[in-house]
Amino acid sequence: MSVTETDLQALEIREGQYGEAVAAIEPGGAEFIPLEERHGRPTKLFWTWMSPNFEFATVFVGVLSVAVFGLSFWKAVASLVLGTVVGSVFHAVLSARGPRYGVPQMVQSRIAFGFWGNILPAGLQSVTAGIGWFAVNSVSGALALNTLTHLPKVLCLLIIAATQITIALFGHNLIHVFEKFAFPLLFIAFGLGAIWTFSKAHYGVASHEIPGAFLISFAAMFGYVAGWNPYASDYTRYLPVDTDSRAAGVWAGLGLGVSCIALSTLGAASATIATAQGLSPTGAFTAPYPTAVRDVVLLAIALGAVAANVINIYSGSMSFLTVGIRLHATLRRALAAAVFGVLGFLVAWSSLNDPTRYENFLLIIAYWLGPWLGVVLVDQFLRRADVTRLLYAHNHTNWAGPVAMVVGMAVSIPLFANQLKYTGTVVDSHPGVGDITFEVGFVIAAVVYALLFLLGRKDRAR
Repeated sequence: MSVTETDLQALEIREGQYGEAVAAIEPGGAEFIPLEERHGRPTKLFWTWMSPNFEFATVFVGVLSVAVFGLSFWKAVASLVLGTVVGSVFHAVLSARGPRYGVPQMVQSRIAFGFWGNILPAGLQSVTAGIGWFAVNSVSGALALNTLTHLPKVLCLLIIAATQITIALFGHNLIHVFEKFAFPLLFIAFGLGAIWTFSKAHYGVASHEIPGAFLISFAAMFGYVAGWNPYASDYTRYLPVDTDSRAAGVWAGLGLGVSCIALSTLGAASATIATAQGLSPTGAFTAPYPTAVRDVVLLAIALGAVAANVINIYSGSMSFLTVGIRLHATLRRALAAAVFGVLGFLVAWSSLNDPTRYENFLLIIAYWLGPWLGVVLVDQFLRRADVTRLLYAHNHTNWAGPVAMVVGMAVSIPLFANQLKYTGTVVDSHPGVGDITFEVGFVIAAVVYALLFLLGRKDRAR
């Protein structure tokens, strides 16, 4: 599908020359990428999405499934694979639209939510990515660097944060190149660690499952993987418009899926190994390794944190830009990246001595993503007309989107949420239900949106 002159007239087109430059600051913000600026192949998406998940947060989801939720190794793996596959399929579907529309994911979200209604998911995503995940990953990276070098924790956090913010400020092309060169280093390092972990793991350890453990583990894994979904087309929008959209989706989904399955399974195996008390999570993970391997893996954890957070900062700022604040585009993106980086640093600093704080964060992250995905995917399925004109139309309203999302959240969270410090009414009475907040929120939002969309279409036809 080609982009017509009529399409271009309806778009805010990014100004400035960028091309394939790596050492240049990306111009513009969340505008449409001009056709002459498009470049790259879908295959690069494989390492772009592999590298950010070769990090300790991915490992820790697997650790939770065994150490906290009490699943046996094989049950844990089943829940982790299932959660990853669902999130990766959604990621592939969303990534596939990037080459055609040439805009960030949260700009595409305006189609289903309207220009101003889109502030709801875009605002949530800005905070989730730019502050929440930034803090989660920065803490694990700083603790790994601290264990490796014995430098003060705050200094390690500063080093990690400064590196992440700098790469994110340069933007799209440097991020892709950084992920490409980080990938083989991360693969080798975690591969070495996996040899020791899988050889020492206790696969037959009896499980002590908490009620609903399988679905809680599934929800945590899905929450982690789907946390990348609102970024999907941010990294496919620069591909040429005639790129095979299916190839873009497949390579992005594979990179995300393979890395998350591999690292979360590694985490589940590591949780079956008794480790010394009083260590940080990263220290406990690497404790069984020979010194040389331990040091390499600790360095990889720090590098993996950077690989994840350059995407979190960049896409978090992209989400923030979609709320319609008027400033020079490049300045807006730079300011957003810097502000979110500083705020994320402060949150991470407060968590340095209690790194397990993000257990709940990993669980609740799916609670708004399920309803958002239900709305976006149903809208994508139901619309048959060209939607390019809606991407930057300030007068485009579609309150069916935010209404359906709010209804999905309002029903699913208080009734079906099941995390470590809060359980919904249904789960409190029937603990075996586990955590089906995502499924309920997704289905309710999808059904409500479909009904409102179809009713609205009938009204418009009169």
